[in-house]
Amino acid sequence: MFRNSYDSDNTTFSPQGKLHQVEYALEAVKQGSAAIGLRSKTHARSTGELATYQKKLIRIDDHVGVAIAGLTSDARVLSNSMRQQAMSEKMLYGRPIPVARIVQGISDKAQMNTQQYGRRPYGVGFLVIGQDETGPHLFEFSPAGTAFEYYAHSIGARSQSAKTYLEKNFESFENGR
Repeated sequence: MFRNSYDSDNTTFSPQGKLHQVEYALEAVKQGSAAIGLRSKTHARSTGELATYQKKLIRIDDHVGVAIAGLTSDARVLSNSMRQQAMSEKMLYGRPIPVARIVQGISDKAQMNTQQYGRRPYGVGFLVIGQDETGPHLFEFSPAGTAFEYYAHSIGARSQSAKTYLEKNFESFENGR
């Protein structure tokens, strides 16, 4: 791969308006094991069973977990941070942390790495799945520090064919069928 002066620093934009370090992190997610998540009105499920030799599901708390695609070491760092957030919420407020808040916390943490010199973006994507007082949730977290909520989503290698299937059939998942 041809390297230039723009891909060694994550705070300098290339002439095309890209941060190459973020692009490399997104590519690590695309090359990781596939993970699929589904959400209905009453349930939320994710599978990492498509992974060949490594466990790709991580339990964060009793009500939330993640499926990963990308660098496992980066997933470990972020999942430990999520566990810390969940534990702090229980200790301070005596309740489980809302799923959207825990996702926003890791998104903020990951996005900071795209702004600071000498840091690199995390090379891992998450499907964060959980249930709180507002119901079941499925979020996709990307290395750029963005997070979106879905009814069904897939990340990792060969995820496009899974996304195509999910797009065609997502109405049948809404009622838990």
